[in-house]
Amino acid sequence: MSVIYDHPARRARLATLLAADGVDALLVTDLVNVRYLSGFTGSNGALLIAAGAADPADTPEAVIATDGRYTSQVADQAPDLPVVLARDTGPALVAGAGHLRRVGIEADAVTVAGLEALRAAAADVELVPLRGVVERLREVKDAGEFDQVEQACAIGDQALAALVDGGRIVPGRTERQVARDLEWAMFERGAEAVAFETIVAAGANSAVPHHRPTDTVLAAGDLVKIDFGAVAGGYHSDMTRTLVLGEPADWQREIYEIVRTAQEAGCAALTAGADLAGIDAAARSIIDDAGYGENYVHGLGHGVGLEIHEAPGIGATATGTLPCGATVTVEPGIYLPGRGGVRIEDTLVVTDTGSRSLTRTSRTLRVL
Repeated sequence: MSVIYDHPARRARLATLLAADGVDALLVTDLVNVRYLSGFTGSNGALLIAAGAADPADTPEAVIATDGRYTSQVADQAPDLPVVLARDTGPALVAGAGHLRRVGIEADAVTVAGLEALRAAAADVELVPLRGVVERLREVKDAGEFDQVEQACAIGDQALAALVDGGRIVPGRTERQVARDLEWAMFERGAEAVAFETIVAAGANSAVPHHRPTDTVLAAGDLVKIDFGAVAGGYHSDMTRTLVLGEPADWQREIYEIVRTAQEAGCAALTAGADLAGIDAAARSIIDDAGYGENYVHGLGHGVGLEIHEAPGIGATATGTLPCGATVTVEPGIYLPGRGGVRIEDTLVVTDTGSRSLTRTSRTLRVL
């Protein structure tokens, strides 16, 4: 059963932000943001949303553009919006907005060629680059979004369990075979897509944070790092577990327990209003104090939703605070080049009392 989202309320909240930004409207060309604000999922689309609605109950003036391939789809997915049919959707919308003087554009989504086309279509309109306006709204998820992320997480949990219990992560198999099996297991359990290219990294390859699966054969004594996710209803999940094939060596158990302790500290620091850099520091300090600081080479986590990586970012240089209602990852790691590495990652939702993990697979070291 599909989830029904209140797209007019989302557009109304955006319109209020736009009024504060001093523009008359925003041209939305990022297709993920178009989907978030309208429900339309076609491959060509844009929205023009006027500023100024102060009451979330008000529906701001908005119009959607797409091309003739999506006439039926846009009518079905965005029935409350007037439609402009045009191949060049952004220019078509600004060309028809002669009453507007200052129109915001998504600076991270508009190319140089796209900007030239917009200027040619509406020479009298001032185009104002804005960054992250819609993304700020997307940071805080509603109940329907929580449900979809949680469903995607459940698919991942079940798929990994099927591989472990079915004896498909064993010496003699290749990284690529394990990755493809895991992806198929997610599809069998209802995933509409994989969230990103599945990472399976065995032995020394596990020390590469974003290793791509190869024909490397899993061997006894290997750490096996698996980072993967599913998509459900357009929403993503993200989880990493590191397993060991046979009795772990002392150094493997040591770095695993350090990472597990750091991950628990990071999860505990996820409270609404907490400083993003401070959350990172809660986990990073544990790895630093254990003497492995130079082997932890990335941030602690990131937002998860309609995209696998979205705001807020949680890292040492992050600014801002964590909003209640965000869904984020916590994923510290230690990577020892030429030997192996460990990462443990969960997707969690930030509540008014702390956080709750949406991924359920045990964080205890699994020995296969």
